[in-house]
Amino acid sequence: MIVASLGGLSARGPLSADDLAVLAAKASDDADRVPAELLNGYLQTLVEVSQSGRRLHEDELERWRGIGATAAERGIPMRGLINLYLVATRLAWPLLPGVRGAARPEQLRLSGESVLRAADAAVMTLTEGYEEVQRWVVRREESLRREFIDDLLDGRDVGRLAERAERYGLHLGGTHVVAAARAAEAFVDGGSAARQVESGLRSQFGPRDVLVSTKDGLLICLAPHGLDLVPEEFVRQLAGALRPDTSWRVGIGQPHSGPGGAVRSFEQARNALDIGDRLDVPERVLRARDLLVYQVLRRDSAALFELVVEVLEPLRKSRLGPGPLLETLSAYFMAGGVATVAAQRLHIGVRTVTYRLRRVKELTGYAADDPAQAFILQVAVLGARLIGWPEDDGGFA
Repeated sequence: MIVASLGGLSARGPLSADDLAVLAAKASDDADRVPAELLNGYLQTLVEVSQSGRRLHEDELERWRGIGATAAERGIPMRGLINLYLVATRLAWPLLPGVRGAARPEQLRLSGESVLRAADAAVMTLTEGYEEVQRWVVRREESLRREFIDDLLDGRDVGRLAERAERYGLHLGGTHVVAAARAAEAFVDGGSAARQVESGLRSQFGPRDVLVSTKDGLLICLAPHGLDLVPEEFVRQLAGALRPDTSWRVGIGQPHSGPGGAVRSFEQARNALDIGDRLDVPERVLRARDLLVYQVLRRDSAALFELVVEVLEPLRKSRLGPGPLLETLSAYFMAGGVATVAAQRLHIGVRTVTYRLRRVKELTGYAADDPAQAFILQVAVLGARLIGWPEDDGGFA
């Protein structure tokens, strides 16, 4: 019916308001039914421009900037909005008075230039208004996402976390696992490494369920426990993103359920990283379940500190300080009590190792080759590394 109406328009005189409404309706129909009211005076402007050749007025540009913003707020795709204006221009072109009334080619050319210039200015202004709203929406969404992640991993506002999590495709009533990565340079929101890892995980597991973000300089990955391959894929993507950096490490917490489960798993992942750094563990991937004994040691820090001081404080009397003796004890225990292996790891002679072990016995009364006393020494050495003892000797701590 609209098509027939356009045929009638071509035989009439000047375009009336009703004619322009018919054109707008047809343009909307051809542009996947993007609302015709978003044209809002555009066709009338084309009519005037085709005759006078004038440029667009400031109030017209401001109107279309507002229309672009309105379209963005209503969720209309930008391509649909632009298509509406281009279709309207195409349909109106043969009916514009400046085009129909052109007696010479030169007049048609000038009218065409004016119309196309106006169309270009209108579309550019539409996109400006649209993008302004989009940028505001993106900034607001980033702010809400950042606030949600901070609350989730800090355990704040637990009552509303599950409801807010649905916005990001998470179902916190289930069981989740958190992996945390640390590298030489702190991870930041929007950084290249964070973007690459998130993009890689989304391509593997889809845009929902898996959440990647940053927290306190760490790169965080939260995933349902049922997606067992996520932590491994997180590590693989991280390795690809940080190829030049050889110092990165990943801690993986244990699975926990409920809104408070995420913060527990995150704390375990972060503690695994701290333990790995303090003990200089060679593995890049540290699982909290494999470090439970160290977690137990750290849980009662007062008792641990008391043990360390009681057993190891006499090492301060050594001429070189406690550092070399602690280092030797650590290497000796890591080598399973074999002095030759410890010497190789320390790049010193076997005699130096045995001398230092004798010196430890002389100062502390504990022998590294006595099973019962060696256990006490080993726990004390591990405790020293976990609490950073001795504070005044940076060579070991």
